[in-house]
Formats: sequence, C-alpha cells, structure tokens
Amino acid sequence: MNAITEIVAVGDYSAILYERIGEIARISHNRPGQRNAENTPLLDELDKAVAHAVADPEVRVIIIAGTGDHFSAGHDLKEAIGERRHYTVEQRWAYEETRYFGYAMKLWDSPKPTIAQVQGACVAGAFMVANMCDLVVASKDAYFADPVCQSLAAASVEVLVHPWVMGLRKAKEFLFTGERMTAEEAHRIGMINRLVERAELEEATLDLARKVARTPAFALSLTKRSLNRTADLQGFRNALNAHFETHQLSHVTEETRLIREQGSAAAISTGKSAIV
Repeated sequence: MNAITEIVAVGDYSAILYERIGEIARISHNRPGQRNAENTPLLDELDKAVAHAVADPEVRVIIIAGTGDHFSAGHDLKEAIGERRHYTVEQRWAYEETRYFGYAMKLWDSPKPTIAQVQGACVAGAFMVANMCDLVVASKDAYFADPVCQSLAAASVEVLVHPWVMGLRKAKEFLFTGERMTAEEAHRIGMINRLVERAELEEATLDLARKVARTPAFALSLTKRSLNRTADLQGFRNALNAHFETHQLSHVTEETRLIREQGSAAAISTGKSAIV
C-alpha cells in the first residue's frame, strides 16, 4: 500500500471534517463525543461537502468516514425528540425528504465514485449513508444495525436500501429482529467489499480509492451511471420512493404514539442498545 503523503483540511465545518488527499476527498462525520450521531448541522455540512467534492475537478474519488471509535450511531435521537417531536405531518415530511431521503439520493447519484470507510457502529441513518456509497471498506470491529422498527415503531429508516445490498431474506431478518450484523457477516454476504483490521482501515480505504482514481474519470462516471441504471430498471428508485412514503405513515400510527408517551428517555435508551 502507498504511504499517506499529505492530508489537507478544507473548508470551515463544525460537524464534519473535509480533507483532501491528492485526488481523494475524505468527508468524515466529526462528532466523536456523540458517536458521530447525525444531527441537522452534520447532515447539512455532509451534503454541502459532497457537493463541493463533486464540483471540484481535481477530486476523483470521495470517501465518507467517521472520526473516533464509530462511523456513526445514526440519527441524533436527542435532537429529533427535543426539536421535532411535535412536528406536523407536513413538517416532518419536508425535513426527512430533504435531509434523509434527498441527501442520500444525491450521494447515490454522485457522478464520482464514493467509498464508505466504516468502523465501530454503523446504525440506522448511518447504515443508509454508508450503503448509498458505491463501495464499502470496513474494519473487523464494525457492525451494522437498524433497530428503529422495534425501538420507535418506524418502518425502517427513510431509505430502504437494505434488500438491495444484503438480499431480501437477510434484510427481513435484519429489520424484523433489529439485531446487529457483524462486519464478517456483512462481508460474507457481499454487503461490504473489503474487511480489514482496524489499524489498517484508513490506509486500506485510501489504497482502494487510489486504484479507482486511476480509471479515466469520464469512463468511470459513465460506468457508474449504467450500473445505477441497472438497479433502477430493476425497480431500485421506485422502491425507495414508495418506502419513503410508507416510512412517513409509520410516524403517525398508534404504535408510535404509545412509544412517544413512554417518554424520550426510553426511546433513546432502546436506540443506544444497538450501539453500546
């Protein structure tokens, strides 16, 4: 593998870290004290940084990562319960359509290849971010979970990418039980591309990114477009659009109301059980 040469921080961000490493842009969740939970500023900055990398003619590959022990614990439940608990249906739809579904689709549609660099927890909202990337490199201590059906009575997360990256049968088990999937299992079923030791994760991801970056840029973007269109012809985009509406319905069910009445602490505690 090539040694890391120069890493240059770019931009003025508070919740993410944007770095340039030659032809590679690495964009990291950067709230390690909160297990990189995805609050509104982080999501907005992540989307802004991806757009910046896409527009930068010197960037060939984009890495999505996380600082500290975890890729990300997913949705910031404290923020959601504290600030959006009493949102109307219209307000919640608009917020989630933009920051969850919309941002994820822009990542999927990026003309430049994207690689998720995953360690530790990759839960719920973070699961969909990582799996909307083209490639995934994970350390052996990484694990994946989407417990929101059990913890919040929500119909999975906003972007139901699960059956497309792990197969229908495994996706049903994963979502019905809320259980964790280890990195080893994710690699075995083909959900992640490469599995490495934690100490090797950064350089292994950069090595893969460098190899991808050697491919002529326009040919690479055309190939990605055709591959994504293959998924679309199989119903990928229509299925995700349909599920987003189903997810919105699940926010206003009697089951969700009862969970809200139990209090925010119970919901947050249940969500944390997927992480700690």
